[in-house]
Amino acid sequence: MALQSPLWRGRPGCRGSGPFPGAPSGGNPGSAPRQSPPAKARELGRGLAQTFARGLNREAQEWGRALQPLLSLCLLLCCLAAAPALAEAAGSGPASAGLPATTPAVRYRCGGDLLLARSENGAVDAVAIPNISAGTPPGAFVVLEWRGISLQLPRTNNAGAPSYTDGRWWWSLENPDEPRFRLRRGAIEEFPCSREP
Repeated sequence: MALQSPLWRGRPGCRGSGPFPGAPSGGNPGSAPRQSPPAKARELGRGLAQTFARGLNREAQEWGRALQPLLSLCLLLCCLAAAPALAEAAGSGPASAGLPATTPAVRYRCGGDLLLARSENGAVDAVAIPNISAGTPPGAFVVLEWRGISLQLPRTNNAGAPSYTDGRWWWSLENPDEPRFRLRRGAIEEFPCSREP
């Protein structure tokens, strides 16, 4: 039977409770066997590594959350920068239809006030549609700046000269030097227009 010394009992690194490290012990019945020092070191190392990895994972998640809006913005800007080239490659851009993308603003005097009208071809659904009239395909619109307001009126599919309406305002170029400009507010109010030199 091994000597039982209080100096060695329960000390870290000792397998038994005998006088020498690693000596067999009489042991307490029901107590769990103790691990050897290398096994304890491995377990401690694994625990530290897992804790460190969890900490890194949390930090990486925080960085990911912080960088997500910036990366989303970068992706959006890349898509916007590439969109015109992709539209041209697909054959749906204004240049592929043989139409100018934008026209310079034309000055008119309507109802006694200056009106600037600028035609845009907009998003063209199908270039092969035969109702292109005066260089304006379906999807075209006109921007009118008049009396401190700015109106964007979509082109109608009416036959003949280009006309634009949003259901309230009407702009028609039957005579480009004297276009028709109307407002429907219960009754129809017409503003006589003439092109300025």
